[in-house]
Amino acid sequence: MDFELTPEQIQVRDMVREFAQREVAPYIRDWDAKGEYHPEVFRKMGELGILGLPIPERYGGGGFDYVSLALACEELEAVDTFLRVVISVHVGLNSLTLHQWATEEQKQRWLVPQARGEKLATFALTEPGAGSDAGNIQTRAVKDGDFYVLNGEKMWISLANTADHFLVFATLDPAQKHRGLVAFMLERGMDGLTTGSIHGKLGIRAGDTGWISMQGVRVPAENMIGEPGEGFKIAMSAIDQGRFTVAAGACGLIRACLEASIKYCHERQAFGQEIGRFQLVQQMIAKMVKGYETSRLLVFRAAELKNRGIRNTRETSLAKWVACDAAFEAANDAVQIHGAYGFSNEYPVERYLRNSRGAVIYEGTREIHQILQAEYALGYRIDRPLRCPQPPAQAFEEQAARA
Repeated sequence: MDFELTPEQIQVRDMVREFAQREVAPYIRDWDAKGEYHPEVFRKMGELGILGLPIPERYGGGGFDYVSLALACEELEAVDTFLRVVISVHVGLNSLTLHQWATEEQKQRWLVPQARGEKLATFALTEPGAGSDAGNIQTRAVKDGDFYVLNGEKMWISLANTADHFLVFATLDPAQKHRGLVAFMLERGMDGLTTGSIHGKLGIRAGDTGWISMQGVRVPAENMIGEPGEGFKIAMSAIDQGRFTVAAGACGLIRACLEASIKYCHERQAFGQEIGRFQLVQQMIAKMVKGYETSRLLVFRAAELKNRGIRNTRETSLAKWVACDAAFEAANDAVQIHGAYGFSNEYPVERYLRNSRGAVIYEGTREIHQILQAEYALGYRIDRPLRCPQPPAQAFEEQAARA
């Protein structure tokens, strides 16, 4: 495995870093404090091609590889988590899922405008009473001629109030549990489809998090993604992509904590010297370095498998678990290093701590990932062949040329 970044990957990293530092960094403290949401940021991301980075050029994307996607996620979350969430939901959970499972006609209808940044998309699996237990979702889909009628509620949906397209999961038969799930693409403006905001969040306060209500929504049968009963497979493959972006973003949060803490260690004096001279402070700095480097290696390992079109559920799960735990620990230590100042928004580390907590829950809780890793090690869980995501055309061709 070659850890040297290509010129294209460096170009993506630098472009995304410059965008985030210019368009968001100067304002994020105020946006977060007021709980303000600024969707115009996503339009600018679309214009720069960030919303279609790993999508093949023939579908309106940039054709960049998964290392490039990881670098973009890292740079976005180094400024604020709400930026990376957009990539996780719009790209990881929705667009890459369409690329993997949708028909050519469906890709032209939904994937192309999403990759171009003309339309924003989200993913709706979680419900008020169903999170980790995805097979227990209660949203019903009832066949009615050439339509399916959807009734149900979705909760904790990122971009709920902003998205144009919704990848929604429902059940044809609750008794069938995960075997009865099916996926549909819905569009804003459909009769019976309404959305709302969730207020009072601990973190990601500059982001759009909300709920979706479906009351008698008539969805054309042609909007079904995959086949009846394939919904669970589609959802799990989507979550593999989402987890990858969350893990990559967590690396950016760790780096932000480390950079803020190093700066403060040189500025703050105690007992006649910089606080960075104290060994217990150095211990926390060293742990951040370990967390960043370890997490990044795991993310790059998963990215390499994705670039080769190899199923990577185990590797991505490990990267997500390790990186998100490391980010939470780094943010907690960063607050400790800043002392009383870390308890106020005068410094960014209190925001980092609040934002880091969510990722330990969403895209598979810490406990879910522990179980996954244990079951793989014990041989209780074995990956069976599954339609794997095709690597971006440009990256695949470059690898073939090098070989």
